[in-house]
Amino acid sequence: MKKTVAVIGGSKCDGETFRRAFAVGEGLARAGCDVLTGGLTGVMEGASAGAREGGGHVIGVLPGADPATANPHVQTVIATGMGDARNAIITNSAAGFVAIDGAEGTLSEIAFALKRGKPVVSLGSWDVDPRVHQAHSPEDAVRWILAALA
Repeated sequence: MKKTVAVIGGSKCDGETFRRAFAVGEGLARAGCDVLTGGLTGVMEGASAGAREGGGHVIGVLPGADPATANPHVQTVIATGMGDARNAIITNSAAGFVAIDGAEGTLSEIAFALKRGKPVVSLGSWDVDPRVHQAHSPEDAVRWILAALA
């Protein structure tokens, strides 16, 4: 069975952060992982676009009820209509997490993932717990999460 890795981060980001998210999504897809995001813009769209470029499958778990709000790279849309509560669905569904940038929503996903004993790597995101590995590049983040899930 394929591993599902969530790429979590903000709906707004600068170009460099978008490129890092793209590289992570692409690396995960090329390694054979399904990529799960919150399905919207920013980091989520960067990771989704990268995963599609890498030949992977992209799942988007949306906060709203309208599937049309998903970014154009999402292949499987789950429109929850649950707002921030969708973060629990994301953390229950993925085996591991790459956090890139992000605000409080990303922090909540990191907390849920740690509570569930799942591996988390941060690439310029929250440094809140020694269990969150700090990566220095997209390639480092992908290598670490793949090793943690092996």
